[in-house]
Amino acid sequence: MSHDHSGHDHGQGPTADVSVRVAWVDDADAIAGVQVRAWPHLYADLVPAEALPTDPAPLAQHWREALTRPSDARNRVLVALERNRVVGFTLTSPASDPDCDPIADGELGEITLDPDERGKGHGSRLLQAAVDTLAADRFTRAVTWVIASDDASRGFLDGAGWAPDTAHRELDLDGTGRTTVKQVRLHTSIGE
Repeated sequence: MSHDHSGHDHGQGPTADVSVRVAWVDDADAIAGVQVRAWPHLYADLVPAEALPTDPAPLAQHWREALTRPSDARNRVLVALERNRVVGFTLTSPASDPDCDPIADGELGEITLDPDERGKGHGSRLLQAAVDTLAADRFTRAVTWVIASDDASRGFLDGAGWAPDTAHRELDLDGTGRTTVKQVRLHTSIGE
């Protein structure tokens, strides 16, 4: 993980002070804020805007609980920072799919960036930190689910060496079965 504070972080210019670290409980409000701002962009074509939560408070409570008492020691939340401000986050955990091995297979939960902070390298830094974290947790393969129509995310992951593994699913976004999103699973080898 790169924590270069010299101002020359990955060619982001002399004023950038960017890093990735493990999330703290105090980050819960900021993470929820990023989620609420990002969802209209992520799901714009898939879900009516009024179906998306706009209040970060209940989400922040969920994050506080997850960060205080993770259900598995390998459930981790990483945040991307610009100076001290959270601008994105990612999750890593044992893979939960029935056809995965929870010892060998790790899962990249999501990489979510504040819409105003895209194109600054935060996504690449988060992805690299997530893969390093999965490797440190002794996973040898990682999987992640992406929206089938999300060419940007698929292209980003493809460029980082992730490939489809033929698994796909319909994700029920609101629990009613009325709003579903097609997702495909990508995978990559990690570690050795």
